[in-house]
Amino acid sequence: MKRVGVFSAAFLSFVLVGATAFAYPQQDQQSEKHGKPEKQAQPEQKQGQNNQQAQQQHKQDQSNQQAQQQHKQDQSNQRAQQQHKQDQSNQRAQQQQKQEQNNQRAQQQQKQEQNNQRAQQQQKQEQNNQRAQQQHKQEQNNQQAQQQHKQEQNNQRAQQQQKQEQNNQRQQHVQQQQDQNREQAQLQRSHQQEVAQQSEQRGDWRQHRARDWDSEHRDWQQRGGYKGYRIPDTYFNSYYGQDHSFRVYSLPFRYVGGYPRFQYGGYWFSAVDPYPEYWGDDWYETDDVYVAYYDNGYYLYDRNYPGRPGVAISISF
Repeated sequence: MKRVGVFSAAFLSFVLVGATAFAYPQQDQQSEKHGKPEKQAQPEQKQGQNNQQAQQQHKQDQSNQQAQQQHKQDQSNQRAQQQHKQDQSNQRAQQQQKQEQNNQRAQQQQKQEQNNQRAQQQQKQEQNNQRAQQQHKQEQNNQQAQQQHKQEQNNQRAQQQQKQEQNNQRQQHVQQQQDQNREQAQLQRSHQQEVAQQSEQRGDWRQHRARDWDSEHRDWQQRGGYKGYRIPDTYFNSYYGQDHSFRVYSLPFRYVGGYPRFQYGGYWFSAVDPYPEYWGDDWYETDDVYVAYYDNGYYLYDRNYPGRPGVAISISF
């Protein structure tokens, strides 16, 4: 557009200068041709010159108008081109703006989706935490229930143990009372009965003495195991064993089935073995003896012979 404007202005200047230059030579030539005319032809010549000048002026005016119109046309074209460029620039700006708006909306949409995803993940995490807490509470409740059940079982066992101990205590008390009654009954026997019984006992024990105790003696394993009555441990520990010795001669005595029997602590003891020949003749009168449970059976031991085997005995009521 700038080149077109410059060319139009140059062309207009050329036309104006050319027209002026062309007019002056013609006037000079006419002056030379008519330099020697007659005075009668001068007005006509002036009139023709004026006409020529008017025509030239008219042509000049037309040229000027054309140049002005061309200049206006060029300006219009320039404005049109500028307007076209402006429109294109506006369109590009609008497209750019729309593109930016679309990008912004896409970014906002992406952010919204990311926020939604994070919200969903957060919700899932909270749900998982709630389930974990509920599971933990359930486990705690189960543990508490188990502990409560164990505590109740322990309480029941403790109550049963307490009842058992109470029953044992009552049984011991009854047994002790019976023992006391037996002892009192024994003390109430007459001296004559004791003398008669002691004389009878002396003869029976002498008949039950071994000649070779090592060959005649048999322990309970050799006899096939103990099959008599077994005294309860609590009672046995209270009245029998090494710490509870006694003498047989002062106790109730019987001779049943070929075996001598004596009563002590509420039970009858039968000597199924003969007593050793190295025991004294009057051991049942002078020696302290005790009943012990050894190797799944009961035996009678003489304190005067420590470390020696005992006599196998059987217990009954």
